[in-house]
Amino acid sequence: MAAKWIEQLTGSLEQKKQYRAYRARLDALPEPYLTVAKALYRYFMYSAGTTDGDVAVTMLGDFTELWERAAIDATPVRDIVGEDPVEFAEAFVQAYVGKRWIDKERARLTETIERAERGDKK
Repeated sequence: MAAKWIEQLTGSLEQKKQYRAYRARLDALPEPYLTVAKALYRYFMYSAGTTDGDVAVTMLGDFTELWERAAIDATPVRDIVGEDPVEFAEAFVQAYVGKRWIDKERARLTETIERAERGDKK
């Protein structure tokens, strides 16, 4: 019972193991793939805002495999990210639409406005 409660609070132990494994694989990339992957990963952490661990782990796994394959094939970095790396990052994240932290705030804002219209104080 306690383990289930702890997992709800902190996330699945299996997801954490997968996350660490993917991060280790990213850290093992050769240059320039390592630098680019780390920069994009940092951007994802600030912009993606997903609250679903499964979605986050899946996204990181696919991201890791993308860069590993690029390194193996010696694909030029710009062939992957294009001329606008921000556009690439945004498109990549959009492919993994899960529940994001901002969704809760959007719902809260809408609900607050509706309550205000009705005259509720809560």
